Amino acid sequence: MRRIVLWGLSTLSALVALLGYHTSTSSVMATAPGVAFSGSLRAQATTGSGSSGGAPESGSSSGSSSGSGSASTTASQVAGDTVQTRYGPVQVQVAVSGSTITDVAVLQYPDGDGRSVQINQYALPQLINETLDAQGSGISMVSGATYTSQGYLQSLQSALDQAGL
Repeated sequence: MRRIVLWGLSTLSALVALLGYHTSTSSVMATAPGVAFSGSLRAQATTGSGSSGGAPESGSSSGSSSGSGSASTTASQVAGDTVQTRYGPVQVQVAVSGSTITDVAVLQYPDGDGRSVQINQYALPQLINETLDAQGSGISMVSGATYTSQGYLQSLQSALDQAGL
């Protein structure tokens, strides 16, 4: 009788431990929706508040503004077109000093669900770093983030065209 009770309790304990375990992919990473991704010249891209100065208006298509960039006081910032993807809009802003891209910020990206946020936290820093390294839009897409990569490239090319690069 003792063995049956001991077996039952150990089985119940094992089930509780197994079902109560949360894997790293079972929750959304710690980035709030609407946070801009940004990078700077030769720096690792990190999440945080970018040079956008706030949340972008939804439905904005393109525009440009001048302001102080993080790398130089003569850098102009140009926002590319908002590109609609299957999972949401993508909009890129570049800071240009002369013919050099000094900073890239992603103003809008798909963040409608946890999976999109997770994919973009992985893909956007890579796309930003590649843009800064290549100093143009001749970059590779990120595997597993096809829609975001396509939207990023289209918006980036729009911003570079507006900047005259």
